Amino acid sequence: MTQDELKRAVARAAIEHVPMGGIIGVGTGSTANFFIEALAKIRQRFDGAVASSEATAQKLAAAGIEVVDANSVIELEVYVDGADEVNRALAMIKGGGGALTREKIVAALSRTFVCIADGSKLVDVLGRFPLPVEVIPMARSYVARELVKLGGQPEWRQGVVTDNGNAILDVYNLEITNPAELEAAVDQITGVVTNGLFARRGADILLLGTPEGVQTLKR
Repeated sequence: MTQDELKRAVARAAIEHVPMGGIIGVGTGSTANFFIEALAKIRQRFDGAVASSEATAQKLAAAGIEVVDANSVIELEVYVDGADEVNRALAMIKGGGGALTREKIVAALSRTFVCIADGSKLVDVLGRFPLPVEVIPMARSYVARELVKLGGQPEWRQGVVTDNGNAILDVYNLEITNPAELEAAVDQITGVVTNGLFARRGADILLLGTPEGVQTLKR
């Protein structure tokens, strides 16, 4: 099976986790886009969706799904999104598409976080994929120096501005053996908006696309 076929399979499997009625959270990226395609076929089943990026909001609207402001909801039943890396404890690195802050907000609002990914995203130790860090623009160089002290090699993702008007540093050469601890340490750096480690609020369910079918891992 191709990577796209694996992504499409997990996206279809995630539909089973969409409840009747209520509002759901929808992520950003290629796997989440397949989920939006599948979601469009059952859009009468739920009341609307909170999008984790402007790009996702546009895709949801184009699919005839009502886009709901996150400030108008108290809780989301489920949030479905992909990951750039995920370990067996269901901690993730996200933000390759630059939507990490809004993704973290949607995750915090959600009762259940369903991660959908193809098998190549499952790793024993996080860090092969560079860790995205969203930063206030004037703090970019300062934050980069502080990230070096944590053992990383940050690179400015030039030409990229997040939906929040900020910059992104991608941190290479990290071997993340304690994701929750590093997540907290990076967030403590002045000028950091948030980072792409989703460990303190990791996934509850991982739907993993493999040639043998969709595997389900739970926290």
